[in-house]
Amino acid sequence: MGKNKTNIVAIVTMCFIFAMISFVTNMAAPFGNIWKGQYGWAAMMGNMMNFAAYLFMGIPAGRMLLKVGYKKTTLIALAVGFFGILIQWLSSRTFFGGSAIFVYLFGAFVCGFSVCMLNTVVNPLLNVLGGGGNKGNQLIQIGGTLNSITGTLTPLLVGVLVGTVTAQTSMNDVAPLLFIAMAVFAIAFVVICLEKIPEIAQDRNASRYEHSAWNFRHFVLGAVAIFCYVGIEQGIPSQVNFYLADASDRGAGILLNGAAIGGAIAAVYWLLMMVGRAASTAVSGKVSPRMQMITVSLVAIVLVLAAIFMPEDIKVKMPGYTAGEGFAMFNVPVSCLLLILCGLCTSIMWGAIFNLSTEGLGKYTEQASGIFMMMVVGGGIMPLIQDFVAKKAGYMASYWVVAAMLCYILYYALAGSKNVNKDIPVE
Repeated sequence: MGKNKTNIVAIVTMCFIFAMISFVTNMAAPFGNIWKGQYGWAAMMGNMMNFAAYLFMGIPAGRMLLKVGYKKTTLIALAVGFFGILIQWLSSRTFFGGSAIFVYLFGAFVCGFSVCMLNTVVNPLLNVLGGGGNKGNQLIQIGGTLNSITGTLTPLLVGVLVGTVTAQTSMNDVAPLLFIAMAVFAIAFVVICLEKIPEIAQDRNASRYEHSAWNFRHFVLGAVAIFCYVGIEQGIPSQVNFYLADASDRGAGILLNGAAIGGAIAAVYWLLMMVGRAASTAVSGKVSPRMQMITVSLVAIVLVLAAIFMPEDIKVKMPGYTAGEGFAMFNVPVSCLLLILCGLCTSIMWGAIFNLSTEGLGKYTEQASGIFMMMVVGGGIMPLIQDFVAKKAGYMASYWVVAAMLCYILYYALAGSKNVNKDIPVE
């Protein structure tokens, strides 16, 4: 009974942290709307810095799990996150002048260290607490559902606070959101201090192991799949947001409250991710992660290709929110609707890829989780590449980058996820 109670508390705690990860991560793209008005090159740089931190912190975070355990790693991550948000708020202070952008980017980088460590803790712990397999994937999807709820709120709140981006728009306009984030980090720190977290890797010493996670083909291919997936997850709503906020001929041509409408419609993407993860939670006990991946990858490819070729003058009404009109329906290109619907497809990919890639790794799971977090840098690199393509060839043309990554994920689901290294001892 005692162990079950501890597991329930640990599961609830990890799901709460899962929600925090998205809340912090999803600030970067809508904040880019603020900075690109002053610095054209800065639109996706906050997002890039946030995810670049994974490249440096991924493997060290996995080692931290082995050296200091899950609880201490979580506490360190929460403290780092608090200071990362504080630095971003400081970038709104006028005394920094033209250097403010670099203060903000440093804050985004520090936040990246935090969410990297939190991700490294949450995913393997939920998978293990669920017993791996379909049940482990089910717990990750539950956490992912909460993750999507906060992911939905972040761009919506930024859009409401900013409204229309002008030359005077600054980080000071979103200060309330930053204060909320700091408060959440502080409260979470206190909660984790008081809770008991299972230390499933406490006695492990990776230096004694004959092999490593890199020896497992399905894990290596899965790490590449995660690189692609996070690029897709961030790239789809970010470019939709930029497209709708761009009042020029290149964009959707929305002259008033474009940033608010773009932020609200991008939020629908994260809302659909929540719906998709909730649905996956319901079926994951019976339907394998592999079958779910094959299905959603195929559907996402069709939706993205349809969006690319759809004429931009075909409009559809979608829900949005502005300070002046409140919740209302706005005419936007139907391509935006098709891309936003991809949220239903991408919703299950993170949990499914992690589950398939770490299946059968045993004592190499913590190391694998750290490597996985390093590959999350794809969420910074690939949207930056997509943004470059968008500037050269147009917003919709940039989604060829997304289509290519979806094709790789489909390959991984069909063939790359099979464990062909079962002869390596993992106990």
